[in-house]
Amino acid sequence: MKIAISGAGIAGLTAAIAFQKAGYETTIFEAAPHLKPVGAGLGLAPNAIKALDVLGIADGIIPLGRKLPYFRILDRTGQIISENDSKMISEKFGLDNFSIHRHTLHEALLAHIDPASIIKGKKAIGIERVGKKITLDFADSTTYQADYLIVADGINSLLRSKIAADDVKRYAGYTCWRGVVEDAGSLAHGASETWDTSGRFGIVPLNDGKIYWFACVRSIANNPVFNAFGAQDLAKWFRKFHHPIPEILSKASHYALIHNDIYDLAPLAHYAHSNILLVGDAAHATTPNMGQGACQAMEDAATLLTELRKDQPLEKVFAEFESKRMERTQYVIRQSRMIGKIAQTDNLLLAKLRNALLRMSPASSREKQFEKLYNVTF
Repeated sequence: MKIAISGAGIAGLTAAIAFQKAGYETTIFEAAPHLKPVGAGLGLAPNAIKALDVLGIADGIIPLGRKLPYFRILDRTGQIISENDSKMISEKFGLDNFSIHRHTLHEALLAHIDPASIIKGKKAIGIERVGKKITLDFADSTTYQADYLIVADGINSLLRSKIAADDVKRYAGYTCWRGVVEDAGSLAHGASETWDTSGRFGIVPLNDGKIYWFACVRSIANNPVFNAFGAQDLAKWFRKFHHPIPEILSKASHYALIHNDIYDLAPLAHYAHSNILLVGDAAHATTPNMGQGACQAMEDAATLLTELRKDQPLEKVFAEFESKRMERTQYVIRQSRMIGKIAQTDNLLLAKLRNALLRMSPASSREKQFEKLYNVTF
């Protein structure tokens, strides 16, 4: 039995680990010639930690990251709009507000994979199905025949466009810059987002004195002005924001800057297509406003492992996966998109009303949201 996985990102690697734990071998095809994960830092919520535990790899990953004492939403002056107590959340739901560098996480996942099973420089661009066989077409004009295929090549998946008729990427209305600065650990101890009508700025401390930061600004898609922005331009844009945002951006010019317009994937009708399964961002790409992109990919893998261990045909495994994952992942897509609209408003009156309502919101209302997201079983 040949099981192919397209994509060696978080979704593809955790899916491969799930198959491996269930006694299956896989071959992973990665478009990039070298495994260099694109991104900076990320957060893993309690639901992701639970998924890693199901996969049997949580104990090896948790020491590589950093537990943060709080997550705050602030206004431009630094006044608190809303705050989550990570200690309370962790006691009730499990490890919360945990940050890790994407490269560190990627390396930790790769440690569980046989390097010989990853074939790099193989960009999958097409699929042909003859009977129960799947032929993958690659950009280098080579092919590979498989019995089953896991599509894990992200929101821009070319394979998904060949499988799903309802494949629609949606622009979220804002653009985002991300980066990591070193020797900045003393500038922030917890995670935060600062919301203002001119933009939004996030700070996430990592291990070893590093800080992952991101900045989002409302814009048309592919805006040539913002496409040309560098760290110094961002420093000018956010110059009136509270400490330590100007200090972080003053350091940012010395490090790599990542810029992307923000998109999500309109909810699909199916993730399972007989002997083909979509996972991760290829199935349910979401905006980053809930910090759930990587978390949901890990949940996918944990769900896949649970179904694989039931000793049933893989077509049945894929169908059960879809049944279990559809409603939850599409809730995250909808909720995250709504949060982005609220956070990125440039209407001053609406922003003042939003801030006032969040300040009055009782902790119990936020706890109900955590309950829905973090109380997950596989």
